[in-house]
Amino acid sequence: MQILVLNSGSSSIKFQLFQMPEATVVCSGLVERIGLENPKITYKTSVDKIEKIDTIAKHKDGLQLIAKYLMDDTVGVIKSASELDVVGHRVVHGGSTFAETVEITEEVKQKIEKLSALAPLHNPANLQGILVAEEIFPSAKQVAVFDTAFHQTIPVEAYKYAIPNKLLNENNIRLYGFHGTSHKYVSEKTIEFLKQDDSKIITIHLGNGCSMTAVQNGKSIDHTLGFAPMNGLIMGTRSGDVDPAIIFYMVNSLGYSLNEVSTVLQKESGMLGLTGYSDLRDIESEAEKGNSDCRLALKMNAYRIKKFIGAYATVMNGLDAIVFTAGIGENSDVIRKLVCDDLEFLGIQLDDEKNSTRSKEIRDISLSSSKVKVLIVPTDEELEIAKQSFELLT
Repeated sequence: MQILVLNSGSSSIKFQLFQMPEATVVCSGLVERIGLENPKITYKTSVDKIEKIDTIAKHKDGLQLIAKYLMDDTVGVIKSASELDVVGHRVVHGGSTFAETVEITEEVKQKIEKLSALAPLHNPANLQGILVAEEIFPSAKQVAVFDTAFHQTIPVEAYKYAIPNKLLNENNIRLYGFHGTSHKYVSEKTIEFLKQDDSKIITIHLGNGCSMTAVQNGKSIDHTLGFAPMNGLIMGTRSGDVDPAIIFYMVNSLGYSLNEVSTVLQKESGMLGLTGYSDLRDIESEAEKGNSDCRLALKMNAYRIKKFIGAYATVMNGLDAIVFTAGIGENSDVIRKLVCDDLEFLGIQLDDEKNSTRSKEIRDISLSSSKVKVLIVPTDEELEIAKQSFELLT
């Protein structure tokens, strides 16, 4: 079975074509910096690798570019759209409607669109991916894998907000959690690495969107993102945690409309609001040059992560490992060091030499004396989506 996986993020699209059940990667790639300066597509097969700056203003442009390369006469891996059996899609918000992977129908698309109000940076892009894939690959079955599904095990004391009960009972306002496909994949890989089923792990997913999960005995028990993917850690353009009173002040005293506040907090805040840059590579480069705003933003970013490490270690009454994953988590030795410094009281001791070494493998970057393992576990959301799609349809 040939399964194309599309993972549409807020400013990127990862894609991989798998031959299942062997989990053989036929081709893979990344469309990045969508809507930003110098957007780029990377396309790789066993014999070719292409990196090209292109015009990619919207997610639809990126998806059409992916299809073009897949069926290219020279570097393509399929001759026609009919060769694809399945397209598996990452969908960020499933609300309380979707707790499992589903085959996409008109009803499913309508519900995903309705949930876009809760994930405005993501669900519209996810839905766009579905609609474009249906046009380009009309004979393939379309499958949705939801980020929220892994977090269905979070207990009520963690997912319920201290607001009137009817808002949960009648309106389903609660913590849902996100990046679940990534947190599930890396936590399972970590348990295999540790050879310890009864483990207490904190998985730290750092990309343009960021989140952390407390994973106890393989199950999500708490998570930094909540009702929508806005709160918790400082992200590329999203503010993370802010005092709700700020929203009322901006509306009632500063004259902002609610739509303007939403735009500020989701698209103009985070690292972009602090530095003028949303890409951490740019921020680290500027910090090295002495940019004080960028240096402070890096410290703030790490400080927020440290707070949740302490909170989740307390909730689990112990800690066996912290796990860095996703684009920033896997590649930024700067952020990892800022996070791990001065956490010796928790038993976390980073090996600076191991931390600065690049590898695509799972690795332990803590000192041998560290009571808590510090791991880098490359995420593979696409493989997890392919597996779940295959299991659904066989």
